[in-house]
Amino acid sequence: MSLRNYTFKDVVMLMAAKTILQSMLENLGELSKVRTNWTEAYVTELILKVDTAIENFLGLDKQQSLREATDLLNSIMAPALRDLAFVKTQIEVDFAKEAGEMLKSLGLNKNIHGVNQEGLIELLYSFKKGMTPKQKTTITQKGTSPVLIDGIVAYATQLQQANLSQESLKSSTQEVSQEAVDTFNGIYTEVIGIGKIASKFYQNDRLKKNQFTFTKVVKKMGIAPKKEEEPVTP
Repeated sequence: MSLRNYTFKDVVMLMAAKTILQSMLENLGELSKVRTNWTEAYVTELILKVDTAIENFLGLDKQQSLREATDLLNSIMAPALRDLAFVKTQIEVDFAKEAGEMLKSLGLNKNIHGVNQEGLIELLYSFKKGMTPKQKTTITQKGTSPVLIDGIVAYATQLQQANLSQESLKSSTQEVSQEAVDTFNGIYTEVIGIGKIASKFYQNDRLKKNQFTFTKVVKKMGIAPKKEEEPVTP
């Protein structure tokens, strides 16, 4: 059996790597000042490498891989629905008369329980679009945690990625070769290196730092790692 440089399942590692790379792309204006080779072309190429690895190599055991992707999807859905319901309740309590319009602007003016994968993705993107800086300030000034809101916004991307991963695994039946393992290890090594530098850069910004810490990203997906994959940056 070929050895991995990580203890996560392949699908979890790849989706976490892609999440970190997308965070990198979103913060490239700041991060490009740290390293001259951190360009949009560089990050885009890495994201393509992850997507290609998912398409070409995942699926040694088709049913097992599909179960892993489905479990990952379900692990994201539960906390996303919980947090949406929590924010909805706080808005209803804090704003009374204005709550109806506010909830409508965030896509929360409907029963959010029991929605399917596609429905939740749509709901999360409605929330993300409606949560303007002004709206966020208004809500958080009443006591709702900004970390809770930021977490829900992040779920939109995570859930979409997990959903796409599940779909991408439906047609692949080939064995995971040594080439595949080497590709996975290469992606992990490069992305965790990026994460260590970026998390150091954001050492005084906990929210952003966590977006580049591999174990934190995996935990956000609802999956606890078997062991610490990287040293904690002081």
